[in-house]
Amino acid sequence: MINSPSGPGLLFPKGGWENDETDQQAAIREAIEEAGVRGKIMKFLGYYQFKSKTHQDECSPEGLCKAAVFAMLVEEELESWPEQNTRSRKWLTISEAADSCRHPWMRDALIGGFCKWHGETTPSEEIVAD
Repeated sequence: MINSPSGPGLLFPKGGWENDETDQQAAIREAIEEAGVRGKIMKFLGYYQFKSKTHQDECSPEGLCKAAVFAMLVEEELESWPEQNTRSRKWLTISEAADSCRHPWMRDALIGGFCKWHGETTPSEEIVAD
């Protein structure tokens, strides 16, 4: 997980995707830019809706956004990355990550998406959330 200069609590890397990339490619890019990690996408966990103060406009006065959430197997931690001056990464267990999530929709993605998928694919054990 990563911190954010805009407030307390921790987040999963996220952001918009460019016109020339898929949502999977955007997830990989955001992980590199915000958390300084490289890896491979293991599973699409679902779409999660949230409200964004920065995306409120006449087309969407409520600022509704939709995040595509993926499980990533981290294969490399970078020593330097684009946003390292404003963000730091932190490795947590699932329960620590759930307690640290700034946004309820991220907690839902962790518990309802990742934990469900992980429980279906591996023996039950305490693992670290990226």
